[in-house]
Amino acid sequence: MTKKVIEINNLYKEYQLGVIGRDTFYRDFQSFIAKIQNKPDPNSNLNTPNSDTNKKFLALKNINLDVFEGEVLGIIGRNGAGKSTLLKLLSRITSPSKGEIKIKGKIASLLEVGTGFHGELTGRENIYLNGAINGMNISETEKQIDNIISFSGILQEHIDTPVKRYSSGMIVKLGFSVAAFLDYDILVCDEVLAVGDLEFQKKALSKVKEINFNSNRTVLFVSHNMESIQKICNRVIILNEGEIKYQGKTNEMVSKYSNNLSFLKNYEKVDFTKKKKRYISKDIELISISSTNEIGELCKDFNVNENIFIEVTFNVLNNNKFSCCLFFYKRNKFIFQSIDESRTVEWGSNNILNKGKYKKICKLPRNFFDTGEIDINLIIFSPPGDIENSSHIVVPEKEIGILTFNITDNENLTSSKGSYPFSWREDSILRPNLSWETKNFE
Repeated sequence: MTKKVIEINNLYKEYQLGVIGRDTFYRDFQSFIAKIQNKPDPNSNLNTPNSDTNKKFLALKNINLDVFEGEVLGIIGRNGAGKSTLLKLLSRITSPSKGEIKIKGKIASLLEVGTGFHGELTGRENIYLNGAINGMNISETEKQIDNIISFSGILQEHIDTPVKRYSSGMIVKLGFSVAAFLDYDILVCDEVLAVGDLEFQKKALSKVKEINFNSNRTVLFVSHNMESIQKICNRVIILNEGEIKYQGKTNEMVSKYSNNLSFLKNYEKVDFTKKKKRYISKDIELISISSTNEIGELCKDFNVNENIFIEVTFNVLNNNKFSCCLFFYKRNKFIFQSIDESRTVEWGSNNILNKGKYKKICKLPRNFFDTGEIDINLIIFSPPGDIENSSHIVVPEKEIGILTFNITDNENLTSSKGSYPFSWREDSILRPNLSWETKNFE
């Protein structure tokens, strides 16, 4: 029977937003005493549901996971899903807010670029330092140091140079090379290999496979590169907003993540005031974005010959000028952008908005998009500057839009396809209803 090397039960990780501390010495002291007595934190949202949730958020929620000896587990998900937080908990860099992690064996971690390296020390000295951090004594490191240097591809004349003069790629190569030759049972590897050159990435992936095949070691591998995940992983979990959404065989999970991102998307309306991250600057706070039909109802699916209305609601905190710009995507490809009515006057001379609540509405005409899902990203900023000013809000900084709507087909003769009975091109993005006529020259 395969031995269980990692067991995670009911795991939560809570972070406090803003400054560190509980606002008062009494609360800080209360939390400290609870910690040393191994009792629940009385100031945590996990233990006091009615507390101020705006100041805290859950990076991980109710994670339950078993990892077995010799398994290569891929962890995928969009930015902010909780992947790195999970690896930091497993590496004992930070502690869980609730739940337990049981680990059998020694863990080696390769997380962020430069982790465990001291800029003033040379590459050779950092190999010894990194080895010591990961539990190797001097004699064990000396046995492997030639293999580590050779695998990293760093020239002998550079290995005795302080690493502060290394490129990020060289640091990653050296860090991975140390981790590859350590004596460990479990390797935890974050998306650091993306920094190295293509040749080294291939060599590193081959080394991970070799480590797993020859010594039956367990590997936890985080990557946004689905090709790498498919090459080395035999099981994959998909994280989203701190929760395990799916887990299963590699090809099935990669296909689900790559081709069907609907479980990561937001439809009809996004209320930013309920998100763990608030989109707020000194002058403006974003409240919501939604898609509605002609009669103002929230709607996810629109017929191809329906008008679509995108509504952006925000609070003005200080009197200022504001412009809103929407970016439209289909199948992760940018289509076009649209800026609000501030473009219709001399740039920067649009009206100042006083403190209060406002809504901007963008009307998308019927018979414009082809069928399929359309993703929207959003920015709000203060003219005459571009988004590089103190009032700008950019939403989101991720690979899919903050809001999605779906266009469905119909057979109405007034639509752009009309009575045409055959299939349309699959890669079609727009389907405008253009005006056609036939003239006789006789």
